[in-house]
Amino acid sequence: MVDRESVPGLPATGWAVLGLLSHGRELSGYDVKKWSDRSLGLFYWSPSFSQIYSELKRLETSGYATSRLVAPEAGTRDKRVYRITDEGLAAVRAWARTAPLDPPVLKHGPMLRLWLGHLVEPERMREILAAHREYAETMRRRAEADAADAGADEAWAYPRLTLVWAERYYTAERDLADAMLADIEELEGERPWH
Repeated sequence: MVDRESVPGLPATGWAVLGLLSHGRELSGYDVKKWSDRSLGLFYWSPSFSQIYSELKRLETSGYATSRLVAPEAGTRDKRVYRITDEGLAAVRAWARTAPLDPPVLKHGPMLRLWLGHLVEPERMREILAAHREYAETMRRRAEADAADAGADEAWAYPRLTLVWAERYYTAERDLADAMLADIEELEGERPWH
């Protein structure tokens, strides 16, 4: 078993990629990107293709993953698929159990703009918040659909819970944007010079 001191200092992207492999399927870099977009990207971030391929190579070099070439069903190039090793599974399990938890860092662009609202026309501020509301609703629908797609597959029980969390989060973001739009209307109605 891997103890906390023996778990290497992989970057968060490495742990995320190894975590995607921990579900026991062979995945190509494209598959990793697809799954990260459909799950990680809704609550953490989705790494770029270059980050994914770099981390897959790092994981293979460290002995946490193996790869092989498979002939394509269609097309002309073989594709490389990766599978987690027992050592990799032990490492990601140890990391998930023992690594210090980083608190969420909130960088909320629409709220930064609202904070600077004294420099922006009220109509522009409403446009910014309306665009954020639409973004949040789009993400909420995406999370809802992805959670439904995860189905009853037991291996995806916890990832499905994160998708449900993402749906709830984006619902709250949508509702907060609505509330802020109402607050702006109230603020503008109270100002005697408008």
